[in-house]
Amino acid sequence: MRCETQLTVAAVGGNAGAGGCFLARAADFVWARDGVMLNPHYKNMGNLYGSEFWTYLLPPRVGDDGAKAIMRHRLPMTAPEAVKLGFYDACLPGPGFAVDVARRAAELAAAPDFPEKLAAKQAKRHADEAAKPLAAYRAEELAEMRRNFYGFDPSYHVARYHFVSRSAHSWTPRHLARHRDLDWKVPT
Repeated sequence: MRCETQLTVAAVGGNAGAGGCFLARAADFVWARDGVMLNPHYKNMGNLYGSEFWTYLLPPRVGDDGAKAIMRHRLPMTAPEAVKLGFYDACLPGPGFAVDVARRAAELAAAPDFPEKLAAKQAKRHADEAAKPLAAYRAEELAEMRRNFYGFDPSYHVARYHFVSRSAHSWTPRHLARHRDLDWKVPT
């Protein structure tokens, strides 16, 4: 995010969740392999808030409402869906993914408008920093995370225990089992 001397690219070749999705999004361009599944939310880990600058990185890409929907609904998304939403920049075919990434990166570096793209990146980062410094985003996210770790809700600690011990889920999470919310009537 702070690199001002070059354009950066993240190539997501495997599934990613939460911080992994936002680590990639910190790059200027994110290219994902078709078939990759993304879970860019933290809530399944005991209502965890998340602290990888997602509040800075996500809304400009998908809008405020889109960011709230992604983080609230906790649904996985495919690479094409991420591109459609504007979260990632391109979905590349699985076969030859690494070769395609290298070719695209070389084209980006050799593009005649490279200096203009770099200048635009620098100007945007400076404007963003003047409006609200990255340190403020970090402080706000970490304040929310402190509540997760030290607040009265133990759900993070329970979820962490089950994650670390690899406990099997005993039921399908409610946000994935939407059929449970339907008003089913038994035919008579």
